[in-house]
Amino acid sequence: MTGLKNRFRPGSIIWLTILWMGLQGEFTIANLLAGLVLALLITFGLPLPAMPIYGLRINWGPFFQLMGSWIFNLMLASAKVAWLALRPQAPPKTSIVQVPMRVQNDLVLAFGTMLFNLQPGGSVTDIDIANRMWTIHLLDTDTEEQLQAEIANVATLERRLINAFERS
Repeated sequence: MTGLKNRFRPGSIIWLTILWMGLQGEFTIANLLAGLVLALLITFGLPLPAMPIYGLRINWGPFFQLMGSWIFNLMLASAKVAWLALRPQAPPKTSIVQVPMRVQNDLVLAFGTMLFNLQPGGSVTDIDIANRMWTIHLLDTDTEEQLQAEIANVATLERRLINAFERS
């Protein structure tokens, strides 16, 4: 019985119900009831493990700096990749490199991976959690300077994540 008690999360059930009604496009009693039933089925039938959020604090100033810089870099990377696709030259050289990630919390590491993968121009292909190492695929690394600049961008993301979530 304690297992069921631990799975009941009213906030999750309410959020899933609202999400379902939003996906349906209209707020009706039938959609409300269907969303509630689906939310209960998902919550009790497909429980997620507890998130490792011990000691995690959001430092709001650095968090907003992280998100602002990420949005700015998203626009720059999108323009850069669009230019690489449209320019009248051969495709750029790509690289696969390993870079360390010094973030301590697994949730912060997953959040950083998501932020990196959502930007065009590179993607995390492997995460070595034990050694805190990303293997990343980078686009447009024709020169050593371009490669080092991309690695520096990862280090900047790492520093911003640490400042936003792991420093008090």
